[in-house]
This record gives sequence, structure tokens and C-alpha cells, in this order.
Amino acid sequence: MPVGILGKKMGMTQIFDPEGNCIPVTVIQAGPCYVTGMKTQERDKYTAVQLGFDEVPERKLNLPRKGHLKKAEAKPLKVLREFRVPEEAMAELALGQEVDVSQFKAGDIVDVTGTSKGKGFTGVMKRHNFHGSKASHGVHEYFRHGGSIGGCTPQHTVKGKKMPGRYGATRVTLQNVEVVQVRDQEHLLMIKGGLPGARNSLVMIKKAIKK
Repeated sequence: MPVGILGKKMGMTQIFDPEGNCIPVTVIQAGPCYVTGMKTQERDKYTAVQLGFDEVPERKLNLPRKGHLKKAEAKPLKVLREFRVPEEAMAELALGQEVDVSQFKAGDIVDVTGTSKGKGFTGVMKRHNFHGSKASHGVHEYFRHGGSIGGCTPQHTVKGKKMPGRYGATRVTLQNVEVVQVRDQEHLLMIKGGLPGARNSLVMIKKAIKK
């Protein structure tokens, strides 16, 4: 039942394979999650399952969230996210059902979605990888500037121009990364390499679609 799972990024470490090779991994506290909603083809025109994650005190939820979770007979959960699933897989799911890391195994290829670290307001060299102006043969006033932003004809800045601004803190999906180790009892996934997001940030993990 490959549905997907929600987790929390704990940090990075390294493990060693049987040959003694060092593998950098990101540790994810994945689940347990609970089915809190189901979308059907007849009613919603698509099939998906809504998972809840991260149990919190009930007093921290608003009334609509409490009612929604009570209908699913689920615990008070902070995070709700949808995962698209095939129509034939919906028969294996039910409201309130627990979803854990047992759906994954070492060697699986997954896609991981998270929110990248925010860098704040940055210039064009950091945000768009501009090379900057020359740094020799006299002092140059515009060493780190973006240069001209338009001519006299449009009389305004063209939309989509690469300019300074907020950098990072965007939704990022890292595709085709490998699951190195699964620890069912501890609800942990070890995924090869670095993943988007800061420590303790939310990540969505689902098996990669084979093409």
C-alpha cells in the first residue's frame, strides 16, 4: 500500500554499508500518520488520501479542525496533507487507519518535498548567480549590482526581471533519492544525501513514479 508519509527532518549523519563505505544520510522521523480524509472519483473527480501528522494538545486546534478529525476518529493532529493514490488502492484504506514507515524498504527510490531554508532579502549575485562586474582597473561603483533593468521604450520594469528580493523559503521537491535504511520501531527513515528544509521542518515522502 504505497501511499506516502509525512515526516519531520531531524538532521544529518552517516552510516556504513557492509563494504565499509561511508554514506551521508538525512534522518527523517516519518509518522506515524493517520488517514483523516479520502477523495473519490465520483465525488471529487480525483482519488487521494489525506494524512494527518504530529499529535498536539486538542486545545491548540480550532473548531473546524476538531470536527474534521472527530469524523475520522483520529487524534488531534497539527498537519494535514493530501497524497494522490490510484483508484484501486483506495479499497485498502479507511478513515482513522495508521500509516507508518513499513511501506518503505531499503533501496526504494522516493521523491521528497519540503520547504527550503529562507535566506532573507538577497542581491542578484546570490539569488540569480550573477557573476558581478569587474573588480580591477579602478573602483567600480556597480560591482554587485544587477545593471540596467530596462530601456526607455517600455517605460516600466518588465515582469519576470531577475532582481534582488526574497530568496529561499519555497516548496522544493527532490526526486529519485534512495532510502538507505528503515527503522520501523523508531519510525525513522534514512535517506541518502541532503534534503530540502531546516531541522524540524515538515517533509512529504512518496515513492517515485516509474517512467
